[in-house]
Order: sequence, then C-alpha cells, then structure tokens
Amino acid sequence: MKRLTVSALFVLLLAMSWVLGLDRSTSAASKTSGQGKMTFKVLYTSSHLPSEAQVPDVLKAAHGGFAIDRRPGKGETYFALPGAGIIQISSDLKSTRMISTPPSMKDTNMHNATIWYSDGGAYLTFPGNQSAQVVTTTLDGKLVNTLKPPKPGTDLGHPHASDYFAGAGNFVPTDTEYLDGMIYVATGYSKLDYVLTAKVLSTNPFKAEWHDLSFGGKGTGVGQFGTGHGITVPGGTRRVDVADRLYSEIDRFTRTGQYISTLNMPFGSLPCDIDYLDDYAIVGALRGPDTSRGAPIYILENDKLISTVMIKEDLGLENFTHIHNAVLRKHGGKYYVIAQAWNPGDFAILEQVS
Repeated sequence: MKRLTVSALFVLLLAMSWVLGLDRSTSAASKTSGQGKMTFKVLYTSSHLPSEAQVPDVLKAAHGGFAIDRRPGKGETYFALPGAGIIQISSDLKSTRMISTPPSMKDTNMHNATIWYSDGGAYLTFPGNQSAQVVTTTLDGKLVNTLKPPKPGTDLGHPHASDYFAGAGNFVPTDTEYLDGMIYVATGYSKLDYVLTAKVLSTNPFKAEWHDLSFGGKGTGVGQFGTGHGITVPGGTRRVDVADRLYSEIDRFTRTGQYISTLNMPFGSLPCDIDYLDDYAIVGALRGPDTSRGAPIYILENDKLISTVMIKEDLGLENFTHIHNAVLRKHGGKYYVIAQAWNPGDFAILEQVS
C-alpha cells in the first residue's frame, strides 16, 4: 500500500472532519421535543441575535419577555436585553436587528414587553423591575411616556394599594398589558402584589396617569397571588389573565378586576406567563415539577395540556434550566416557539416538526 503524502493526508483528515461534523449537525437537527402535532426542533439559537446582544454579560442577564405584532401583514417580535436595548425579530423569523433604545431603559432590565394599538399608532410598553418605572415607546424606540411609582395620596382604587404607596412601599413592575385605554401593571416582585392600572388619556401628546382600579393582592384567598408575575389579555377578549408563579396557576379576571376562574398548571412548575394563539396557549415554566430535567414549556389546546417541550433535556440547550418567557408564532402554516431562558439567560427559536 502506498504511503499518503502529507498534503493528501491533510485533505483526507479535513474530509473526515467535515463528514463527522455533518453527522453531528444532522444529529442535533434531528432532536425533537414535545408530543403530537406540537412537537418542535431547534431552528435558531442565540447566534441569531445581533452582535450587541451576543455579548456574554448581556445575554447572561436576559430576564424579560416578548411582544408580537399580530396585526395582519405584520408579525414582528420585540423584546429588550439589559446592556443592549430593544431587539426586533422579523416577521419571517429569519433576521434580527437592534432598535434605537432610550438611555433610561437601555442599561436596566425590562422584565417583559407588551405591544398595543391606539388611534392608528402602535406602542411598546416595558416594565422596568429594576428602575421602578413603566416605559412606553413607539415601535422605532422613541420614548413617549414614563410611569413612575404612584405618589403618596394617589387613589389606586383599593385601600391597601393606596396605603402601600403612602407608606413608601417599593414599586416593582413585572409585566404590563393594555385593554380599553388602560395599562395593567403586575407587581409580583413586591409585597404589594396587586395589579395596578394607569389610564391613557391621550396619545398625541401622550399622557397617562394612575387610575383608581387595582385588584389581586398577596395572599391565599380566591383572586389573590403568591407572585403575580405575568399578565396577558387573550386576543379577541376583554379578559385579564395573571400567571401566579408561586401557586402554579393562571388566574382570570374581568377587565374591572372581578375574579372569573383559575387554570391550574402542573404543581411546582412556577409558570411565568401565558401567551395565546388560535386555540393554543403556551406557558413558560421557571422550574418544572422535576428540577433535574430543566424547565418545561407547556402547550395547551382549549385549556388542555397537549404537549410538553423540554429544551434542555431533549434539545440539548444547556442554559434552559429556567424558562422565563415563551410565545407562539405562526408563519407559512407552521407554529414556532420563541423562548428566553433565565439564570443564565439564553434565547432560542423552535420550529414545529411537520
């Protein structure tokens, strides 16, 4: 047998490494998680984000959530990372870009994101859990309003909520939603744990002020929270859903704060938020009942659990020990999951398996 020259040996090794790398890539791409029609594979990881967001300290600090523009012909998704700013994911999911971000919110954490529409305009509202303020911008990042903590003496509609700020209680917004001219603000990281409301008086110029409606409160009673973490208005409804992380449930209210019902999640799952699309709902869990497996993403159809997606265990994304937020997108007839991990932070987009 003839000896291989050095150059021939190099080419052979290069070819072998390419084949082996292809095999590993193919193997990774073939990993799936979930059950039935809601089974998913990894489409993009954090390398899909703009370079400003891939800085280790930035991505590691991820502790927020997503807002999707669900208007016909749209589909862009928005979220913010501390140290980077507002990021937009394109409607086809193929690209991401940075949005000009106000200095007051760029270097602090925005714990979630909400998109809403009024008078033909579209707005993004972010709860600053570290900065103790609720920030509203246009879709291109122009700052239009900052809601600061309610001043002592402000009538918030419930004596306990009003007295809390009269006693200099801390304001820690964890999520926001918009409905019928009102911004709803969850405060589950504080002893207050009420959903507060602010009324949008106008958008040109933009004016908003705290309103005399609040509900919930920390406790074990019906309609109270252990940690009112995420807040969602399901599309086409006037209902306000609050993810009670501590008690592993989704509590549902009328727009005036009257308790309706509770959707129970698996015990110990610590749900952070809920998002709705078509007949489906998606819930990102901070921990999950089995802490050794990484956190699950639950997908429900008409309030019944039909699929559990395990990003860390099944798909091999090691940083997804805790899921802080997950939302559903539909594009080209397929469903997609956009997910964010916490502690450490990470990002992924999953694609439905045909």
